[in-house]
Amino acid sequence: MANFEWYRSFISIYKHNSVSEAAKSRIMTQPAMSQHLASLEAEVGEPLFTRTSRKMVPTERGKELYTQLVPLIESLEETTLSFKAVSTPTLPIVRIGTAQEFFRERIAPYLENFNMRVIAYYGFASNILELLTEDKVDIIVTSQKSSVPSLEYIHYMEEEFVVVSPYSFEEPEFKDSKQLETWLFSQKWLSYGLELPIIRRFWRENFHQRPQMKPEHVLPDLHVLLSAIEHGAGISLLPTYMLEKSLKSNKVKIICESYKVTNHLYFAYQIKNRNMPKLKMMINALKTAASEKGSI
Repeated sequence: MANFEWYRSFISIYKHNSVSEAAKSRIMTQPAMSQHLASLEAEVGEPLFTRTSRKMVPTERGKELYTQLVPLIESLEETTLSFKAVSTPTLPIVRIGTAQEFFRERIAPYLENFNMRVIAYYGFASNILELLTEDKVDIIVTSQKSSVPSLEYIHYMEEEFVVVSPYSFEEPEFKDSKQLETWLFSQKWLSYGLELPIIRRFWRENFHQRPQMKPEHVLPDLHVLLSAIEHGAGISLLPTYMLEKSLKSNKVKIICESYKVTNHLYFAYQIKNRNMPKLKMMINALKTAASEKGSI
């Protein structure tokens, strides 16, 4: 009969693609970890991994066993931990990667309703994608889909970016979009980066060409951008979800209201982890938070 510890070692090897790394994570010796795997493979009757010089690659039987075991082992471990700490129940830990501004506006206000412990990592899309592929986070919220075959994406929500100016800003009337484009081009633009992220898309989708401009200031923090706009530094594109307070207090306003751009946001996670209960809990919690927030 298979030993419970064999299963735990198998799951650890699967997650780390390495016997040595799995041994470190479980505070075991490498020979002991290898023995656990050998014993389980003997019990199953076929190999669970293909050994290569660089990593352990799960076989089809290994993938099948992992999918079956993970929810059972996690449930059993959580039950076992609850016996040890009845007065302070152990909550599942979920590691999530997002843009800092998004976490602050769309996730942080709802953490008290999450029945889990959250460890957040901030970064640009490329940074949090790297964390995910290296198994350093469980899930990310991103607007960019990669071609990494081990990842799965599901649609989360849409974020709408609009042109934001200081409240006292005067917006002329225009006969056509060409006049509007010329006027917008002449304004002081603040950007999230030198490559004009989101501004490029806004220009292509509304004016069908690339923007030929240099930003007045490059400020890689959306809240700093908003503060600069409030104090008259220029205009920029910002997501509507972070504008509510500034609009109500008449610190900024939305101009060129019919001209905007939309980002589709996705949850991304490792396919091998798709059946983890804590992953499903996090996705449901984030969807609930999004429906409660709504839009301005």
